[in-house]
Amino acid sequence: MKLALVVDDEPMLRAQVKETLINYGFEEIVEAENGQQAVDLALLRKPLLVVMDVSMPVLDGITAAEKIGKKHSVPIVLLTGTADHETVERARLAGVMSYVVKPFRSEQLYPAVDLAIHQFVELSTLREEVAGLKETLESRKVIERAKAALIRKGLSEPEAYRKMQKISMDKRKSLKEVAEAILLMEG
Repeated sequence: MKLALVVDDEPMLRAQVKETLINYGFEEIVEAENGQQAVDLALLRKPLLVVMDVSMPVLDGITAAEKIGKKHSVPIVLLTGTADHETVERARLAGVMSYVVKPFRSEQLYPAVDLAIHQFVELSTLREEVAGLKETLESRKVIERAKAALIRKGLSEPEAYRKMQKISMDKRKSLKEVAEAILLMEG
């Protein structure tokens, strides 16, 4: 289910954003009227998008965006009456993906939502790639250390690697697991 969270202390504005998001293709809209409710609902319901006002009671939108982003990765679009450099910079540092100045028309919100979602998908893909590369590098380091341990025992580099590969296939374990076992026996 395509769920969005709309947060603003003005019910009329929430209704306008809700209508726009339904027309955009969201199936369910959850509403909140302050930043703390936004954080609570975002962590509970895990929306695919958050559209939130900056100036709200209890907790402002930028602080709420920062708190949400630390626990649930989601594209966030901010609505605001001000576009001063300091506010925009705070929003950027909080992980906000897009920014719309009020008053706005639905036609202005569409591209902001679209950009936020696309940037989010791209950033998520890059984060996954980086995590995969880090894991590969970590595995490579462990394998190289284990290979070095076998070389110290008199094997050549190709022999050490082949031995690790054979154990890996025979035991149906990854090369990294075999390397970790070799290093444990060394220790």
